[in-house]
Amino acid sequence: MLLSIILIPFITALILLFIKDAKKANTIALVTNAATLAVSIWIAMKGASDFNQAWIPALNSRFLLHADGLAKILVLLTAISFPVILMSSASNQIAQKNKFISLLLFTQAGLLGVFLAGDALLFYFFWELALIPVYFLCSIWGGERRIAVTFKFFIYTFLGSLMMLAGIIFLYTHSAEPNFLIQNFAHATLTSAQQMTAFVLFLIAFAIKMPIFPLHTWQPDAYEQSPTPVTMVMSAVMVKMGLYGVIRWLLPLFPVAAKSAAVVVVDLSVIGVLYASFIAIKQDDIKRFIAYSSIAHIGLMNAALFAHQAIGVQGVLIQLFSHGVNVLGLWIVADIIEQQTGTRSMLAMGGLAKKQPTLAILLVVFAFANIALPLTNAFVGEFLIFNGLFQFNPWVAAFAGVSVILSAIYTLNMVQKVAYGEVSEATQKMNQVNKPAQLVLIILVIIVFVNGVYPQPLFDITADTLQQMFVK
Repeated sequence: MLLSIILIPFITALILLFIKDAKKANTIALVTNAATLAVSIWIAMKGASDFNQAWIPALNSRFLLHADGLAKILVLLTAISFPVILMSSASNQIAQKNKFISLLLFTQAGLLGVFLAGDALLFYFFWELALIPVYFLCSIWGGERRIAVTFKFFIYTFLGSLMMLAGIIFLYTHSAEPNFLIQNFAHATLTSAQQMTAFVLFLIAFAIKMPIFPLHTWQPDAYEQSPTPVTMVMSAVMVKMGLYGVIRWLLPLFPVAAKSAAVVVVDLSVIGVLYASFIAIKQDDIKRFIAYSSIAHIGLMNAALFAHQAIGVQGVLIQLFSHGVNVLGLWIVADIIEQQTGTRSMLAMGGLAKKQPTLAILLVVFAFANIALPLTNAFVGEFLIFNGLFQFNPWVAAFAGVSVILSAIYTLNMVQKVAYGEVSEATQKMNQVNKPAQLVLIILVIIVFVNGVYPQPLFDITADTLQQMFVK
């Protein structure tokens, strides 16, 4: 079952390369994604046995797939995100759409593999499989500055990948057993200095992917210049690769180094949260606005992980899913507005509530979820995160808490510019939102409120991961 959830999008991606008709390609992708979603729900609710086969015998590397609570929650998010993205962008005019969707599905297969891999070389293979298609998606279908922006994205991610590969090889040479199983790396014989060396190599790779301050500079440009469906993937799911790496690699494999570096990493993360929040307030481009908002939320989650308090980590495990849902909703609304008005400038919008009241209501719901209003899904995770930061250091929690106020300022400022006031010339062009986009937005709104009112299923799914981290 674990192998099938990766093979479904991978094989579909290969098939779509030969399907020229855009509508047919989109339909095939949606049908197979429905199957992927069904399997992911089964895995999240019932679990699945490990898939463990020899892969590269010469290196004693195995094709090991394992689904614990952390993997389940991110596999479920990935499986929900892609059909939502495909449905919401079905009417978008994209050249060579079959190849566009094919590359998206290769990325999906890579992401699912990253979250399920139990072997370090396999993890690295899927890490690259997730990243490489995004490079082509941005460079071929991106905006006017796509080449320069994609080159910057490539340099950052390539250097991060090289450092991670160096870290994997370093651990392999110090491992008690000559294999690449991640669980065996935890027993590697390392001095404090060697552990810190490996920790830094992996930390840089994961920090670039999240990204967190000061390695974040590629993200706003990449989000702005990428096609919006690609930006949705990067923002809702791909950034979680970095947080996943912290939970799966840094904290359990390098406990001494993680504890030594905790204050520095937490402080940098909180600085990044405040920095991104202040920058978000000044944004006029709605894509850059969402980009900086995402940097703030991811930075807060990373701070809670390195604070290493059980209640804070539990909040992050919940927030991994909730943030993905909320940012998807914001991106879909932003994409609908851009497609119909031809602008991303919030000052050029205005009057959405008069022209398209239903879309304005949906925007407000996702905006409230973005600022973690009670009864929305983000409130649960963020409340636990701040509890964890307070237990770590009350002053850190106080500074991080300023971001709550800033989040309300920049989010409500966006809502005021886009939804209220007189109907602008750009907004006047808007037509009724197509049915598929309406449907996915309504589904996401339901998830926002259901998880906000009754988050227990998410606690149940991630319980084993929390137990492994804090019960010895």
